[in-house]
Parts: sequence; structure tokens; C-alpha cells
Amino acid sequence: MNYTVEKITLKERIGYGFGDAASSMFWKLFGSYLMIFYTDVFGLPAAAVGTMFLITRVWDSAFDPIVGVVADRTNTRWGKFRPYLLFLAIPFGVIGVLTFITPDLPDTGKLVYAYVTYSLMMMVYSAINVPYASLLGVISPNPKDRNILSTYRMTFAYIGSFIALLSFMPLVNFFSKGSKLIEDQQYGWMMSVLVIAIICAVLFYFCFAFTKERVKPIKEKQAPLKDDLRDLLKNRPWWILLGAGVAALIFNSIRDGATVYYFKYFIVEENIGTVNFLSIPFVLSGIYLAVGQISNIIGVILAAPVSNRIGKRKTYMLSMLIATCLSIAFYWLDKDNLVLIFALQILISICAGSIFPLLWSMYADCADYSELKTGNRATGLIFSSSSMSQKLGWAIGTAITGWLLGYFGFQANEVQSADTINGIKMFLSFLPAIGTLLSVIFIYFYPLTESKLNEITRQLNEKRQSANARES
Repeated sequence: MNYTVEKITLKERIGYGFGDAASSMFWKLFGSYLMIFYTDVFGLPAAAVGTMFLITRVWDSAFDPIVGVVADRTNTRWGKFRPYLLFLAIPFGVIGVLTFITPDLPDTGKLVYAYVTYSLMMMVYSAINVPYASLLGVISPNPKDRNILSTYRMTFAYIGSFIALLSFMPLVNFFSKGSKLIEDQQYGWMMSVLVIAIICAVLFYFCFAFTKERVKPIKEKQAPLKDDLRDLLKNRPWWILLGAGVAALIFNSIRDGATVYYFKYFIVEENIGTVNFLSIPFVLSGIYLAVGQISNIIGVILAAPVSNRIGKRKTYMLSMLIATCLSIAFYWLDKDNLVLIFALQILISICAGSIFPLLWSMYADCADYSELKTGNRATGLIFSSSSMSQKLGWAIGTAITGWLLGYFGFQANEVQSADTINGIKMFLSFLPAIGTLLSVIFIYFYPLTESKLNEITRQLNEKRQSANARES
């Protein structure tokens, strides 16, 4: 197939990756530390936090398609999607810091504050991340370019997550000056998030500056909203990806959200002490999470060559089946089996890392599929579903984590019972395995094979060339 499209430079690939590095730094903080921040630092009950996560994220999931619709109808000299990176970078950071502030309020007031700030954070996350994700569909019409861009995106996402997860607790300890007093801990958390927020804002500005929108819809006039929604609801591949994405994020959210609890209360990392590197003391849970991010990057790197050889669908299913088996095996590891605990974390994370660039690339394929079938390209609306599936998956996963912590009798900052410890072990084994297995079942029915995609791309390229010829 011949493409008459501007070459995507290394600078632009890196620039596009910067955007997800910024998003993922905050996303991983929310996924790995926000639950334990609310229970052990802010002093909220685990079950109440689980309910809050479900309510706020379900609403926010419904907000994502609204952002997609608005972004599709945005027309500026910077394009449809890039302006959101420019104007929302600072609000993104500011509201993120507010989420980790601990005002001195009664219990009800604390819960209300958590609801308000976390809801605002997830809304501004959607407002910047949905347009960012949609950029993948308009930087290039070439599926191979999109695979490469998606690989850069996920690689930088995991690099950002690695930096955030590895450095966060050392930053907390630095700003709290090693104090165990709750007031000092609260200050340490707030200042650490402020450092991360500044980095995120700068990365979003680089993403805006380095990228360019090239793909124009065959129909320049935007279709009515009801047509966009009708086309989306008839898009069978989109429905399948939505289900697979929700299931995959349930897997991730349960594992990430319970990790700090696992190391604090089961491993008892405080008894092991810190690991010093370059005179910086790192905690064991932070190293575990950071190792997971490095392993995710390996999965991302492997995704493109493996999927190019056996197809996206088969690669996805194989990765999730392996992750299912390894997650189940995690249950039988004792707290002294640190080498095996880290080994399984590496292998599971490689599998998990390989599926997300495939998902993003498949969403771009769904946009092409829809445009060929209907003549209408609603890139923002389709990509908002990816963010929506993330929010729904995290909502369900974190709600389950909070509720089950309460059910298992969890008490913050106390020695846990045997039943509670057994429940915490389930969070890293059987429960996430359910998510991976559901994800495999959904992708089994995904219809857009590589041969079908090549034909869709060829036909769309011919239509775009014909449209350009008529205009000239």
C-alpha cells in the first residue's frame, strides 16, 4: 500500500510519548497510593473509600464521551485535540495537588472533600487525556505508524510511572523528614504530589509543541451528535474493546491498589528496612511497583514485533492467558519468597504491558472501520471509550478492593488478623486473574484481523485521495 503522508519524525514520536508519561505519573499515583492515602493518612474507612471510587468514577466514565464529542467539534489553528494539552496542563496539576491535601475536618467533612476533589481530578483528567488519546488517530493514517506511536506512548507511560512510583515514597520521607507523626506525613504527601504535578504540566506542554494533526475526515462537515452516537453503538469492534478494556483495568487496579497493603501488612516491609541506592532510601513496595513498570516496558517493546507476526488479537489473548496462570500462582507465595514474588511481578507485568499498546492501536482501527462503514469519523468519541473503559475498570477494581478490605476486617495502621492477611493475598492472585480471563473472552470475538485492516486502510486512502483531487 502506498501512503502519501508526511513522515513521522523521532521528535514527534517522543513528543507524543511525553503526553502519556504525564498522564501515567498521576494515574499510577492514584492507582497505587490513593487508597492507602485515604485510609492510613487521611483517616477514611476503607469501605467508604471503595464506594466513593465507584460513584465518582462511574460518573466520570460517563463524562468521557462528552469530552470526546466536544473535542470532535473543536476547530482551532492548533487542531482539534492539541489545544486541550495547552490549556489544561496547569489545572491538571493544581487539582491533583488538591486531591492529596488533608484539611482538618470532621469525618463527614473529610469524606465530602475527598468526593469533591477526586471528582474534579478525574474530570480534568478526562478533559486532557481523551483529546490526547485521540491524537493517535489523526497524526497519521498509516496503521504501522500508529503501532509505532502507540509503542512510544506506552513506553513513555511506563517510564513516567516508573519515575513516579520509585521516587514517590522517598519524596514523602524527604519532605516529612522521616517523621512518623501524621501531620508531618500529610505534609510530605502533599509536597511530593506537587513535585510530580510540575513535571506533568511541563511534559504536556512538550507534547503540544512536538506533535501535529494531519488526518482530516473525508466529510469535513461534522455529523450531528445523534449520528455519531448511532454509528458508535453499531460499531461491534468498539463494544468488544470496551469490555476487554474494562476487564484488563480491573486486573490492573486490584493488583496496584493492594500492593502497598500487601507489603505493609503481609510482607511487613518496615522490618526489612529500606534499600539504599545513590544515598536514596527506597522502600520495598516502591521497588516492586517500579520493577513492574520496567517490565511493562519490555512488554510494550515486544508487542509490536509479536503482533506483527501473529496478529494483535492472538498476541493479546496469549499475554492475558499467561498472566492469568501466573496471578493464580502468586497466592501460594510466602512472605519470605521475595525472589519469587519479584520474579512473578516481572513476568505478569511483561504480559500486562504488551496488551495496552494493542488496545490503543485497535481503537484507532475502530475509528477507521466506522469511517469506512458510515463516512463519518468521530475519532474523539471513539477514543473516549478507551478512557471510559479505564475509568470503569478502575472504578470496579478499586471499589472491590475497598469493600473487601472492610469485609476482611482491615484496620488501618494495626496488626491484621489471619483472615485479613489471606484477603490481602487474594488481591494479588485470584481476584486479578478473574479480570484477565474476562478480557481474553472478550478479545476472542474481536473481528478486525490484519487482512481486514489492510483492506479498510486501502479503501480509506483511495477515498481521501479522491476527496483531495475534487478539492483541488
